Amino acid sequence: MSDFYDAKETRDPATRQAEQWAALRGQIAHAQANAPYFSETLKGVNAQDIKAPADLARLPVTRKSDLHARQKAMPPLGGLAAAAMAKLKHVYQSPGPIYEPDGFEADHWRFARAMWCAGLRPGDLVLNCFSYHLTPAGMLVESAAHAIGCPVIPGGVGNTELQVQAINDLKPVAYGGTPSFLRILLQKGREMNLDVSSLKKALVGGEALPPSLRKEINDLGCFVLQSYGTADLGLIAYESPAMEGLILDEDVIVEIVRPGTGDLVAEGEVGEVVVTTLRNREYPLIRFATGDLSAIMAGSSPCGRTNTRIKGWMGRADQTTKVKGMFVTPGQIAQVVARHAEIAKARLEVTSENNVDAMVLKVEAKAGLDAAKAAESLQAICKLRGSVEIVASGSLPNDGKVIADLRTYQ
Repeated sequence: MSDFYDAKETRDPATRQAEQWAALRGQIAHAQANAPYFSETLKGVNAQDIKAPADLARLPVTRKSDLHARQKAMPPLGGLAAAAMAKLKHVYQSPGPIYEPDGFEADHWRFARAMWCAGLRPGDLVLNCFSYHLTPAGMLVESAAHAIGCPVIPGGVGNTELQVQAINDLKPVAYGGTPSFLRILLQKGREMNLDVSSLKKALVGGEALPPSLRKEINDLGCFVLQSYGTADLGLIAYESPAMEGLILDEDVIVEIVRPGTGDLVAEGEVGEVVVTTLRNREYPLIRFATGDLSAIMAGSSPCGRTNTRIKGWMGRADQTTKVKGMFVTPGQIAQVVARHAEIAKARLEVTSENNVDAMVLKVEAKAGLDAAKAAESLQAICKLRGSVEIVASGSLPNDGKVIADLRTYQ
């Protein structure tokens, strides 16, 4: 069998771009026509005019952090769904609470691509240890496994000894779930003197996979790769055996923007992950800001897949910080930058001395910036006094942080 799930993975980049952007225009028009929220926020937008990244970047961003309020104001799904409730297959609940729907399309979340890349093939028995309770994670893995042709043990979360017994008896060859629970199962099997050696391949997600945990799982006999997705969007990116970054799914367009804005950052710069889905007709999210940080990697994977790669999950973009009892947000810092064309990059550092908070806005700027006037803008927008310090170009860290809280509390 092919190492690739389908021909999309090895497309010429120019072909991929042309096909994805044609699908994007159709998805935008579909969202405008069928989802009340996008009918309003994309009012006046001609979908056929969206032909390049700069065109997409002009559309408004929808933030995951705003969904709870939107759904409360316009229940049940905030007007973002493009199908009536009676046409949906499930409605899930994530923390917040935030509600997410799925439809009847096979492999609705598109995770079969990632599972295939992790080595799953038709007939492989999969132990699925993601939750089946309210959240979509369990169903996400199950629907992807079925799309490949794999039977599933619906293990869910917990019941460690029962699951180890099932591994011993049924001999599943693959695992889906969090990496930490996989380690627990493998260790528990040895403690119980039961055979868990059938588990040879795993696709994990839901939490970080640091190198030390990956090595520990591999040393226990299971080769593990990671995926990156959300309950709202499904698969965003996945790891291949080359283990050089995460390859973007073929049915999304991913942008990396400066946190608090919708503005694209340069390739390699850390920013917030913004995703547009191309295949989800029931929930057609356009420029959906995940709140996660990552960065685009140059080139393509040595595994032969030609799509763009990202560095994986690099933290959270929501850096809202309370200073002297007032909230300061990345969006406010973006407003300061917008007032001064000379500023190329900015980072607000918050410190405390003798329990008194202080702010300094460090900026990389072109010649001619008036630091005093920039400080006036900072005070006007944030309602707090702070200084502005001009630093050398390229000296601010490439970590996606617009606000760095450097306070320590003894």
